[in-house]
Amino acid sequence: MKILTKLLPLSLACSCAILAACSSTQDKEQVAVKHTTMTPSQITNPLATHGIVTSPNYLATQAGLDVLRRGGTAVDAAIATAATLAVVYPQMCTLGGDNFWLIFNSKTGKLKALNASGRAGEKATIDFYKSKGYEKIPSRGYLAANTVPGIVSGYDEAYKMSVKELKTKYKWADIFKTPIEYAQNGIPVSTSLNYWSQVNVDPNDKEFRDLQRFPEFSKIFLKDGDKPYSVGEILKQPDLANTLKLLAKKGAKEFYQGSIAKKIVADLDKNGGMLTLNDFKKHHADWVEPIHVNYRDNVAYNFPPNTQGMASLEILNILNNFDVKSLGEGTADYYHAIIEATKQSFADRDKYLTDPEFADIPLDYLLSEKHGQDQAARIDMKKAATKVEPLDPKGDTIWLGVVDKDGNAVSLIQSIYHDFGSGIVPEGTGVLLQNRGSFFSLDKNHVNCLMPGKRTFHTLNPAMMLKNGKPYLVYGTMGGEGQPQTQAAVATRIVDFGMTPQQAIDAPRWLYGRTWGKASNGLKIEGRVPKEVTDELAKRGHPVEVVADYTDTMGHAGAIVIDPKTGVMQGGTDPRGDGLAAGF
Repeated sequence: MKILTKLLPLSLACSCAILAACSSTQDKEQVAVKHTTMTPSQITNPLATHGIVTSPNYLATQAGLDVLRRGGTAVDAAIATAATLAVVYPQMCTLGGDNFWLIFNSKTGKLKALNASGRAGEKATIDFYKSKGYEKIPSRGYLAANTVPGIVSGYDEAYKMSVKELKTKYKWADIFKTPIEYAQNGIPVSTSLNYWSQVNVDPNDKEFRDLQRFPEFSKIFLKDGDKPYSVGEILKQPDLANTLKLLAKKGAKEFYQGSIAKKIVADLDKNGGMLTLNDFKKHHADWVEPIHVNYRDNVAYNFPPNTQGMASLEILNILNNFDVKSLGEGTADYYHAIIEATKQSFADRDKYLTDPEFADIPLDYLLSEKHGQDQAARIDMKKAATKVEPLDPKGDTIWLGVVDKDGNAVSLIQSIYHDFGSGIVPEGTGVLLQNRGSFFSLDKNHVNCLMPGKRTFHTLNPAMMLKNGKPYLVYGTMGGEGQPQTQAAVATRIVDFGMTPQQAIDAPRWLYGRTWGKASNGLKIEGRVPKEVTDELAKRGHPVEVVADYTDTMGHAGAIVIDPKTGVMQGGTDPRGDGLAAGF
């Protein structure tokens, strides 16, 4: 086993940042040491009866809680929380990214899914990139920003739903008061923003990390244009404040057809970018059907393709065939079973997952009880599988959760893909654009090949479990390939072992799969897992790498549990981040 005592957490936030990464010193070496020694906060699981919010930033959580206190719905509060995160957490989510929603309506008992991810622009073709000499879409810069930002359309559609179905009286403009104030008057730089700013100002990494080469990025996010802000220094974003004011006053149409779209496209045109005014005008979010499997006496819901929600559900579907409780939480058998289930689910994901408008995806088969049984039967509890081929069909950011006093619930995930996305901020907008479209393949035969108007494979997938038709567990995490695995860890620890949300999140975690910059799969597991357990996993054939305790490599999770008998809400947030779970 390779001991990584000073592992910098560069992987999962880059794959698809959902919650945020966090560290608190000026020097990278000191940051690594900080990650090795940090311990969980001692906060108890907050309990509430009138409403609860959990997010990866304390300012954002308070913004959402304020909306709940003023009579807003869970949807209104989720928009306020997410919009605030777009200001205070630009390293992980901005108005230039995508989001996905699961929304439970307590009046109708229905769960709805909203896909607000952007499509590739009309100029984004494989031939275009190949003509420029690229075998892979660049990860940063103007050519990486090839999909329309979908986040604002998600806010818009979700708010319309809140007005129509939840009968909110909360005004659209009022939702944006807090994020406007933070953008205009400034926010104290958090440990996470400080850390990721340091990581991304690296002149020795011309491909990924020298974001200071982009003028607007430097002007906004670097002090005096050349060095990261220190923790506690004030960061102001006046251009973003003006953009938010326009959104508050004129609505989402201004972002896609008005002055904001025109400013974004003008800057892209000037610099050889990919998106057109027509791309923005044609964009729309879509209401889709959530997907589900049974797990114990609950129904686990997740998001359909173009996200990897199917993989998250497949893991639970496989685990239905194991007595997880008897394996013992934290044992080699426990980790082994979930890791092997993950391999089975990833084999299906990698074969099928893309925009369902461009391919047939056999979801009914992939989520069937029989398929889960067949996958489980392939797992050898004494030996790790080294290669898993998918069975033939028979016939990756922030995550936040909100529950309001009426029982309406939101599981929302929002991302710009790599930390700070493409690094491009169109002049005069303050909107940092995502690089999600860099995940497209330039191989015409690949299931996720680039095509104009196509949505790319998304690692993002918000989760929710219902018990007796009502929300029981609202949960999610950041972290690319780690998302399905961390979701499985949180779900099994709460459902099978009776842990509280905070206990489930604090417990040791692992990551099987590729991380950014790595071509091969490995198994990273935190050093606080007992040595006899990691030794046993290595003995079974797992390529174990022991990493720092509470490393950001594992992503950041959040969860809310609602007691089915009393309705009391209990929240948890990740000790690795700037987060806060709070209720009243």
